[in-house]
Amino acid sequence: MAGKLSGKVAVVAGATRGAGRGIALVLATAGATVYVVGRTTRAGPKPIDGAPGTVEDTAEEVSSRGGQGIAIPTDCTNPEEVASLFGRVQREQGRLDVLACSIFDGVNFMQNWGKPFWEQPVSDWRDGMAGVTSLYLTSRHAAAVMAKQKSGLIVGITDMIMDEEEPRGYCGHMMQDLGHETINRLMFNMSQELKKHKVAVCTLMPGFMRTERVLMHLKSEELKKQFGFERSESTEFLGRAVAALASDPNGALSRTGKISFVADIAQQYGFTDVDGRVVPRFSAKAG
Repeated sequence: MAGKLSGKVAVVAGATRGAGRGIALVLATAGATVYVVGRTTRAGPKPIDGAPGTVEDTAEEVSSRGGQGIAIPTDCTNPEEVASLFGRVQREQGRLDVLACSIFDGVNFMQNWGKPFWEQPVSDWRDGMAGVTSLYLTSRHAAAVMAKQKSGLIVGITDMIMDEEEPRGYCGHMMQDLGHETINRLMFNMSQELKKHKVAVCTLMPGFMRTERVLMHLKSEELKKQFGFERSESTEFLGRAVAALASDPNGALSRTGKISFVADIAQQYGFTDVDGRVVPRFSAKAG
């Protein structure tokens, strides 16, 4: 993977931790310049649950991996801040090859899981739609650049797709469910307008990732067994899928408008997780 994306420019929104950080690190290993975007900074307020990670931390890791990491603190639900971000990217780079948006602001409403929607605070709507808003705002600016240059890849991250042949069931929280379904539809719609410009729009479905928050909360062996922790994957496994698609424009275009399982992309391109494991699709029903 090293060097395959040398000279390429990526914006990774939500790169302070979790999936976004994993994507940023792998793009860096492949040689890309990565704009590390997120709200959490070393000097600013921390998440309410104390989750680790800042844009500066990830940018430093990106640079240590062989890419160039540029930390840009940004609230991606704020149109003015997003416009400023992409204006800077264009001034400094003059191009954009990859946008990956992994923002989903579900920390606040997780405490209301299982309650009927009429008993949940109205703020759950705002939090559940934060990922959609971020994806829409960042994609608008990325699409304008990519359509003009006739190339590029936009990546969104979804959840709770177990089988693309079966309709999704209800996950147990309206905004967790609706937020991701809206992301799926937004990605599909964007793909229809961008494919004639040779811009790929790919929605990726990872398995159970060992994010910082997962590691914070699954501390007991009982909980790990309950959630199938032994079958979990690193966030860089998802990152390897993004890097593979970014280095293969035709392959990315073949997946545009579709929801693709990260495990299937790994099988196609022949990569493993960071520990060398061949990771199958995650199934909550597996023993």
